[in-house]
Amino acid sequence: MKTMTSKASLAAAAMLAAAWFASPVSAQTQTPAAPAQSAAQPVPAGPAPAVTAPAAPAPSASTATAPTAPTASLAATVSTTAKPDAAAAVAPAMKELSPWVMFMSADVIVKAVMIGLAFASLMTWTVFIAKSVELSVASTKLRSALKKISETRSLAEAQMALGAKEGILPSFLAAALREARMSAGLSSDAGIKERAASSFSEIVRAEARRIRIGMGVLATIGSTSPFVGLFGTVWGIMNSFIGISKSQTTNLAVVAPGIAEALLATAIGLVAAIPAVIIYNHFSRVTKGYLELVSRASGAAGRLLSRDLDRSHGSVHSRAAE
Repeated sequence: MKTMTSKASLAAAAMLAAAWFASPVSAQTQTPAAPAQSAAQPVPAGPAPAVTAPAAPAPSASTATAPTAPTASLAATVSTTAKPDAAAAVAPAMKELSPWVMFMSADVIVKAVMIGLAFASLMTWTVFIAKSVELSVASTKLRSALKKISETRSLAEAQMALGAKEGILPSFLAAALREARMSAGLSSDAGIKERAASSFSEIVRAEARRIRIGMGVLATIGSTSPFVGLFGTVWGIMNSFIGISKSQTTNLAVVAPGIAEALLATAIGLVAAIPAVIIYNHFSRVTKGYLELVSRASGAAGRLLSRDLDRSHGSVHSRAAE
């Protein structure tokens, strides 16, 4: 009897095991306790085999629930790495504070200030190039003309030496000849020289005005550009404070871009003003040297006029003596 009971228990356990392995994994995880109940029914005759039979499903139940642990750890890893990725995405935006980016994100008025200062800087360098060429050419021509007339004895010879060229020295010679021709027949040489000196002074003043064209622009840019840039800075900082009050945060990532954009206006103002002041002082020295050459040319024309007057009076006295 015992042998038949044990055989029946073993057969039941074998059938339960076969049914367990044949069923899907989802069914195994949902009904892990069913084998224990079904195995407990034939126990009245022999409890020992019934206790050992349901021990087989335990490992499979653990293996069915085990895959959830890697999934949870993977989700935790993704969630922890998401925050550094977000921080890394914010970091490049903070580092990209280049002048062009700051200009494009600035206020309309600050942009207008920056564009005006950039245009003023362009005008400064344009005046520098133009005036450098002009003063260099004018000084070279005047020195060459003074060298040509250094050995001449009269106004006519000086005009022949210079030819039909235009310049400041031919203007002096033409003014001297015109005054000598208009004063022909007058006995007072002092009056002729005084009137010629007056004509020379007008020519010198006209040349000084002409050679100083553009220097007023340099003076204006050099004196006003810092204040214009400061206006843009004040306006930009005001807008930054308004943005801080709206966002209700003092985080550096919120405050820094607006202040940087505002300070860029001051930087551009200094970039426009400093070269303008330096170039203005340079041209003041160069212009002074050129005007000294003009004064030399005026003196040379006056000396030639005086020689012509003395020569004409000498010829008159020799004729009278004859």
